[in-house]
Amino acid sequence: MNYAASRSGFHLWFPNIFEFKGGIQVYSAFLLEALQKIYPQQSYDVFLKHDTRFIEEINFLPQTRFHFSGKWTAKLRTLMFACQLIGYGLWQRPKIVLATHLNFAVAAYWLKRLSGIPYWTVAHGVDAWDIKNPTLQNALKSADRILAVSSYTRDRLIAEQNLDPKRISLLPNTFDASRFKIASKPQYLLERYHLTKEQPVILTVARLDSLERAKGYDQIIQVLPQIRAFCPDVRYIIAGKGRDRPRLERLIAELKLQDCVTLAGFVPDEELNDHYNLCDVFAMPSKGEGFGIVYLEALACGKPTLGGNRDGAVDALCNGELGVLVDPDDLGEISQTLISILQRTHPHSLIYQPETLRQKVIEEFGFARFQTRLARLLQTHAKEIG
Repeated sequence: MNYAASRSGFHLWFPNIFEFKGGIQVYSAFLLEALQKIYPQQSYDVFLKHDTRFIEEINFLPQTRFHFSGKWTAKLRTLMFACQLIGYGLWQRPKIVLATHLNFAVAAYWLKRLSGIPYWTVAHGVDAWDIKNPTLQNALKSADRILAVSSYTRDRLIAEQNLDPKRISLLPNTFDASRFKIASKPQYLLERYHLTKEQPVILTVARLDSLERAKGYDQIIQVLPQIRAFCPDVRYIIAGKGRDRPRLERLIAELKLQDCVTLAGFVPDEELNDHYNLCDVFAMPSKGEGFGIVYLEALACGKPTLGGNRDGAVDALCNGELGVLVDPDDLGEISQTLISILQRTHPHSLIYQPETLRQKVIEEFGFARFQTRLARLLQTHAKEIG
């Protein structure tokens, strides 16, 4: 059966891709690009809940039609977006709906009930955990396929929602390898943060939100006194903004680490690669990460990378092949591991081979691999789509 010719058109339902760049947004943009490379002759209608306009920096085919709902007020937007999704679906009868946020599965469920149009949805992380809404639970059970970004997200979703494992497939995150490359420590950042080239730097890139404390930056701050006993001039830089910053500032002051910890705030996209290259180890010992694109970006810059052993970081670091996994609740293990990495005595020799790290992470998670995985999934499950 020729899946590409079986029905007309794809409907893609995204939160947004143009005016905000979070993990789901980046994944959505890559999904659009990959689909259009696989089926360049198809028509594409992309429905965006929060965007108000398109920006040409994202790759898309000329026949792509964008539908923006960001013009509606927050109170009306969800309702109007759902009406748009179902209305256009009933009118155009796409071959399939792909939604990159689980909450959109509710509208997809009703569209399927009314017209038989199949739908796939994507499970990222916190959006897929502890779901109590019975309407959403029913929509997930009726999905033709759920794409999980990691084994951790898949397994947790199956356990909590009692879903059929055969209907859940892995499609891990990808990243733009051309944006993240190995380079020397940027002089302008050394000057900005008052560092020397030889000074060891630990880096975390994360939102500073009360809901994001599971990222592990608290644990690193708490073990810095132990790390300083072995690496006296170590500096810990946390890149990211959020409402948790005042609490972190108090914690840093209580531990008298003002000269050791730098809260860098929001880092623009054009400086992110330089920040990875500034560090000697990227560390995010999280315990609630759906996947963690930041691990891939750090690895592409050839950096030793540390993650937690209880969440999606296990997938991103290939079960420890590409980096070092630690118990995110074991402060002693975190401190000793970071000390050994900084002193270059850690037994995982690959983490000190930047070019090989970069090559391996691109081979496993680069866009070409993402596209290949998606093409295989579409071909494998063409029959269930119809």
